[in-house]
Amino acid sequence: MSLRRIPIVPTLLVLVAVGVMIRLGFWQLDRLHRKEALLALYSQNIRLSSEVALPVAPRERERAYFRHTRFACPSAGTTRPMAGHNTKGETGWAHWGECRRPDGMAVAVNLGWSQAPAAVRYMGGTIGGIIAPDGQSGARVVADRPIEGLEPSAAPDPNAIPNNHLAYAIQWFLFALTAVVIYALAVRKRLAA
Repeated sequence: MSLRRIPIVPTLLVLVAVGVMIRLGFWQLDRLHRKEALLALYSQNIRLSSEVALPVAPRERERAYFRHTRFACPSAGTTRPMAGHNTKGETGWAHWGECRRPDGMAVAVNLGWSQAPAAVRYMGGTIGGIIAPDGQSGARVVADRPIEGLEPSAAPDPNAIPNNHLAYAIQWFLFALTAVVIYALAVRKRLAA
């Protein structure tokens, strides 16, 4: 058996592919830990009865996630529907707007849920809702009471939030192991010939 008979390019390709699969597995584990931390924060904060005033300083924002807030929203700008599912599993449209407050702060607000994507008009008023994390703006508000004519979204339920990241991580690790075993068998056959 000579190691010179091991093909270099296929070996490098397999090593890169296995490295990517292992990295994806660890990424899923990281997502698992982040989601578990958010679910714990949700469970803790949803039980608190006090409301949090907006705006929330960026360094305090994470503590405010899943707390109730109430604020005046004179205008929600142009609303836009986003297709999705509510926690009951029903398909429909969440209507989002950007609340322009007198102090200049803009807050993304879920104004409600409906079965049709037709444009809605927000007439202004007080919005009460739950502050939820948002990757783009840092925080958004899911309204408790949607605007007139829209069905309310079901309240968020942490038990209904999918958390399959451990299974996904195991799948990626198994894919990597399978690739290594198949490649090792192929190389062994080539060296034995």
